[in-house]
Amino acid sequence: MTTAHHDANCIHAVPAQWLERGFRLLTLRELHNGTAPPAFAWIEQRLLRTPERISRHGLYFGNTFRPEVMAWLIKHLGRPSVRENDDSPARRNASWPDLAWYCEIREWPEGFRTTEWFVDVIFPVETHWTVFRQHWHDQLLGRNDSETEKTESTT
Repeated sequence: MTTAHHDANCIHAVPAQWLERGFRLLTLRELHNGTAPPAFAWIEQRLLRTPERISRHGLYFGNTFRPEVMAWLIKHLGRPSVRENDDSPARRNASWPDLAWYCEIREWPEGFRTTEWFVDVIFPVETHWTVFRQHWHDQLLGRNDSETEKTESTT
């Protein structure tokens, strides 16, 4: 279900790739320019936040869901970390999805070479993934709210 970007400089959101109990989302493109340091293009997102921390060393490569996705996940899965009691240390909520980096080298017809950086989001429970996929369907397809409204008004 993936749609490739036809331009190495394109930053528009693309559909997620389905994985077992989750999805892979293109989030970052690293442009290689010969001997110059690589340039990075953050791909527009519907589910994950753009990096908020830019340091003198470049982008902060953390993955965080957008606030509306976080609120939805908390409502349906509980907080990201939980405590057994007030004295115990917090531990990760096992119902929350795991996020991991995945990359592929891409050769472009124009002679460019990029590294495509993806985030794999895997839900430990199939039913949680199914409910998430149903609720966030348009965002997983790379659509924004105005595109969804146009599609619904024409059908």
